Amino acid sequence: MRTSEKSVNKILKGNLESLFASTVADIKTPEEAQEFVDDFFSPAEKETFVKRLALTYWLKKGRAYSNIKENLKVSSATISSAQALLAKKGVQNALNKIEAEEWASQWSDKIKKFVGK
Repeated sequence: MRTSEKSVNKILKGNLESLFASTVADIKTPEEAQEFVDDFFSPAEKETFVKRLALTYWLKKGRAYSNIKENLKVSSATISSAQALLAKKGVQNALNKIEAEEWASQWSDKIKKFVGK
């Protein structure tokens, strides 16, 4: 699905963006989120967003450009564009949530091993 080249009224655009953000925020479970993403985005749109998130995550973790290029099949220019996203507050918040979830999962596994369950 292509976006129209004609601009929407700025006020309407702001309202629509708020509606979209509220809709996403109201999704409660990973299953609901997956269903929404699968139904709402085209395969190409989904791949774009997934790669962008992976790019920013791996860049924050310090992965080399060559490793990212090889694994995600993206150009150096795409990686460079994603690098600029790391300075954005919303991207930082999302990456911090991913890292917190990783940390919690790792400690949960360690605790389970410790208590023998």
